[in-house]
Amino acid sequence: MHCLQNDVLILKHPLYPTWPSHYQNSSNRLFHHSTLLIEASLFHSQNFIKPGEQEAARCDTWAQLIERGCMEEDIISPKNDFSSSKNISLSNTALDKGEPIQLRPQEVNLKLRPGLPHTFTLDFQRVEGYPVDLYYLMDLSYSMEDDLRSIKTLGNELFNALQGITKKGRIGFGSFVDKTVLPFTNTNPEKLNKPCAETEMYCQPAFGYRHVLSMTEKKAEFESKVNKQRISGNLDSPEGTLDAIMQAAVCGERIGWRNSSTRLIVLTTDDGFHMAGDGKLAGILEPNDERCYMDNNLYSKSNEMDYPSVGQVANQLEKNNIQPIFAVTKNMEKVYRELSKMIPKSEVGVLSADSHNVVELIKNAYNRLSSKVTVTHDALPDNVRVTYTPLCPEGGPSGDKGVCNNVGVSFNVTVTADECMQSEISFLIGPLGMKDKLKVSLSTLCKCECENPVTVDSQYCNGKGQVNCGMCSCKAGFVGQKCECSIGEKDESSLRAACRKDNGTECEGRGDCVCGICQCYTLPGGSTYYGTNCECENESCEKFQNKLCGGNGKCRCKNCECKPGYEGTACQCKKSDEQCRTPSGSVCSGRGTCKCNQCKCMEGYQRPYCLTCPACQTTCITKGKCIECLGFQTGPFSKNCSQACTSISEFKMVETLPPGKPCDVRDVESCRVFFAIKQLDGEDNYTAQILKTRECPKLPNIYAIIGGSIVGVTVIGILILLFIKVLFTLQDLKEYRKFMNEAQKTRWSENKNPIFQEATTTVANPTFSGE
Repeated sequence: MHCLQNDVLILKHPLYPTWPSHYQNSSNRLFHHSTLLIEASLFHSQNFIKPGEQEAARCDTWAQLIERGCMEEDIISPKNDFSSSKNISLSNTALDKGEPIQLRPQEVNLKLRPGLPHTFTLDFQRVEGYPVDLYYLMDLSYSMEDDLRSIKTLGNELFNALQGITKKGRIGFGSFVDKTVLPFTNTNPEKLNKPCAETEMYCQPAFGYRHVLSMTEKKAEFESKVNKQRISGNLDSPEGTLDAIMQAAVCGERIGWRNSSTRLIVLTTDDGFHMAGDGKLAGILEPNDERCYMDNNLYSKSNEMDYPSVGQVANQLEKNNIQPIFAVTKNMEKVYRELSKMIPKSEVGVLSADSHNVVELIKNAYNRLSSKVTVTHDALPDNVRVTYTPLCPEGGPSGDKGVCNNVGVSFNVTVTADECMQSEISFLIGPLGMKDKLKVSLSTLCKCECENPVTVDSQYCNGKGQVNCGMCSCKAGFVGQKCECSIGEKDESSLRAACRKDNGTECEGRGDCVCGICQCYTLPGGSTYYGTNCECENESCEKFQNKLCGGNGKCRCKNCECKPGYEGTACQCKKSDEQCRTPSGSVCSGRGTCKCNQCKCMEGYQRPYCLTCPACQTTCITKGKCIECLGFQTGPFSKNCSQACTSISEFKMVETLPPGKPCDVRDVESCRVFFAIKQLDGEDNYTAQILKTRECPKLPNIYAIIGGSIVGVTVIGILILLFIKVLFTLQDLKEYRKFMNEAQKTRWSENKNPIFQEATTTVANPTFSGE
């Protein structure tokens, strides 16, 4: 709601849409009296905003505006606007001329105020004898052989059941198995051609999805096509069911779906289904794109595109107003009931072993689908909400869907726009599985339709602008609440930048920027914001005992300035340091300040007296180099000990240290220096006692080390030689034993050598002459 400045009321006033003719002919006194009333209203509207008050004060509830003195005729409060641009009466039967109408209204226009809901009634009446298109989609894997035989004999019964539902019924037929690639189907050429058992005579080649018969009213044509069908096969248990449903849904022209009909897909199978991602097992990575690919009535991209997801299938079924009936065997009932929960307007029935009950199953499922009306909408922007309240006994509570179990029902539809929208949007509302939709065109009312003056240079705006909804719309070169500021050749953005602190909000959102200077608003309590950028105010300081600054100070720019004798963020404490004094008389040990009679210690130190600092590094480590320097004139600080170690104000060299664990540090000679250190008042002020005697390590015996090393090397060498000798001895022994074993195995022959001749010995005396 908006309280307006309206200086066109002399020409047109909310109470007087046109100026009465008798006023024109009345005396000047009467005319003058009426004019004064209107001028008083104008003056009141222009001065509704007090000096320093922001223009946002014009927007409030009706009661608040009236209480603040705004006149009723100056209050603009737009209401939601609803109109029906198409509202044709519902049809009684499908025999009426033209397309039957089952939903009313058909088109509405809504103009809503943000946050203000609007409710209207939506009527639905299912037309008697409405056309039905039934597409029988059958699994022809080898396990469905007996089911195929049954459906071949049930064609006449199926048509009779369809005629019992509607005289305008048509039926089509399609079949599926699975993708013809490993690991889903055996890709051996012979197996692709005949994927069934060897004993099976009638078997058709493997395929993914085949469209067999488009929608027809001819019983003989259906029976003929079905009788020609043959069983096929694949390797794994799940089938390409979702591939087949997707193509049957998106290939509308091939299937022959009519524009005005109840569309049903009856899917018969005895096994589960592959879904998106399973194609990766066969190296198929391209996701399903939800488009029709039919070549010679076969799904041509079966081996190139992955299976669709359940969400994709559900989306296309809803988009094309198709209601699936899953006729499955008992072992698959649970699987398909879970699937049915994710697909709106679907039903599940259990097939007998040979599918002889399929006709009765279809009739029951159709009756359940047709007796249940579920109304919902398509996608909406985040700032628009639609809820439905069923006007039927068993309808249930309001929600984002409306459900009624009746053929003729009504719903209260409530539409809410939470925010302003830049442009008009449209969305559809309608029952799931039906073509009939209501088109809703929605826009928002985000501008006050004020009766603005025709005077261009209003005196209220200092002759430099026009009044628009009670506020001045200034000419170029002028700014300000009443166009009082002339910016000349200056850039308005640079003037406004001067009102922003650190490039933040203009005047901190607490004032108007006029000529580069912030004019601050007035607070509800009567005081005003102040400061260069209206950053200060004196009403939001901390309170104590529900009093601003505890009643012991004044609030200055969000901070309390306490009276003498008081302190604290809310001036809640009397000044005193009694509880902050240590036994030695210091305040907080010189390592903190006393606030509200409590020590506020430096970082790391603990209350109550800031004596200890558990988080600080121990002084045994930090002061070790200074102790070495002061006590023994060694270490890194030995040259400037007095300057580097001023934190130790006093130290003593002692024979013994006081009881307790002493500190110790190693000096440059690796000697241990023992000392005791105590912190005095102040942050870095210590006194120390240093033990005169250092604990130094004894020097090693070099001769013993050298002699020991030589002896050790000698012993190790001898041991190595002995080890090598033992190895060689063991090796020789092994070889000797091997030789002896071979010698014992040798047998010498006693036969004479045929070429051996015994030696002949002749003895002659060299001195014998023969005599």
